[in-house]
Amino acid sequence: MLKSLVGKPTLLVMYGRRRVGKTELLKEFAKSSRAIYLLARRESKKDQLDKLARELAAATGDKSLEGRPFKDYDAFFEYIAGLGRPVVFDEFPYLVESSPELPSMLQDHWDNSLVKRKAYIVLCGSSISMMESLLGYKSPIYGRRTEQILLEPLGFRDAREFISDSLKEQVEAYAVLGGTPGYLLELSGGLEKTIKEKILQKNSFLGRDPEFVLREELTEPRNYFSIIKSIAKGHTALGEICNDTGLGRGLVIKYLSVLSDLQIIERKVPFGEKRSSRRGIYLIRDNYFRFWFRFAFENYEYIEQGLQEKLYADIISPRLDAFVGKAFESICLEWARDEYDIPFGAWWKGEVEIDGVGRDKRRSVLLEAKWSALDKKAARKVLDSLRSKAEASGFKGELVLCAKSFKSRPKLKKDERVIVLEEMFG
Repeated sequence: MLKSLVGKPTLLVMYGRRRVGKTELLKEFAKSSRAIYLLARRESKKDQLDKLARELAAATGDKSLEGRPFKDYDAFFEYIAGLGRPVVFDEFPYLVESSPELPSMLQDHWDNSLVKRKAYIVLCGSSISMMESLLGYKSPIYGRRTEQILLEPLGFRDAREFISDSLKEQVEAYAVLGGTPGYLLELSGGLEKTIKEKILQKNSFLGRDPEFVLREELTEPRNYFSIIKSIAKGHTALGEICNDTGLGRGLVIKYLSVLSDLQIIERKVPFGEKRSSRRGIYLIRDNYFRFWFRFAFENYEYIEQGLQEKLYADIISPRLDAFVGKAFESICLEWARDEYDIPFGAWWKGEVEIDGVGRDKRRSVLLEAKWSALDKKAARKVLDSLRSKAEASGFKGELVLCAKSFKSRPKLKKDERVIVLEEMFG
């Protein structure tokens, strides 16, 4: 997409959480399209302008810039207007921090010069709150941006490319580390070793990054941490979160809204229902944040005392299969959307829960996911239960059982299908 816009007036806003791959994507774009890549830092306005001049001198070969830095951003924008090359600003919010007037100045130069010269400018940042504000109607560049990209973590199918282990181990690694490339690249020596030596270490990158990400976005993170921890423990309804945290309903709603805007949590409703459904629940979007808050943050006293082995043996290991099982449900839904080419989502009402329901005008599919090795008796029990849930929910269609593996397969009825992990992604 980035290369296809070259030659057109383009003001593209790209954003997403740290470690999701924005910088690598932009550097590859710069290599293939002669774009000038500029990385901002947290420093004074003068130092930033000096750095921009040095980087432009290196990229263009214009040695006059080396001893003649830009006196202000007007001079800078006038210079890049005449370049005829795409310009990428990585961590653009850092520039705005020391120069709040910068978006207004960009608007002025875009309207009066840059758009006429078919300039191509990319504004990229990891601060989702700051980048969202640039997209809002109160922003000076509102209505000027021509494209926007929210770069999100990878799904399982793409995340597998970062994991060289067996398919089963790929599922387990994805369940813990999620689809953020920067986290997946930390996997080494197997998942257990990675958990003990990298996640459960108070000064390691993996051990500190969730906290760092949140503190970058939030001025007072304490209550937000309590809410995320509560959701990680399984309190997903609004009332449950309020009771567990002891915070008032209005305050929790406000915090949940902020966390949703930051792409940390999401509100889900049963498949087929309106977004306003009263049966909506709150879930953590990212597998790694879910794991970190469930096991590391919740048990930080173990980490402080250097008891990683005990924490893993007594608390994590006995619960890891169940934790992976929840992620396996989302992996199965990812497979089902590709397999059937119809919308899928979870459905629940009271005590009845269905892992996946897919439906369009042509067909309906109901899916159950089991992260276990089933024999034919256990598989038949799951399928019969799914049939009962279908009748209770009012959904009718093909019944699909996705399992880690089968010790023996059941005899299937006409509208039933069973499939194992290796057949889904092998």
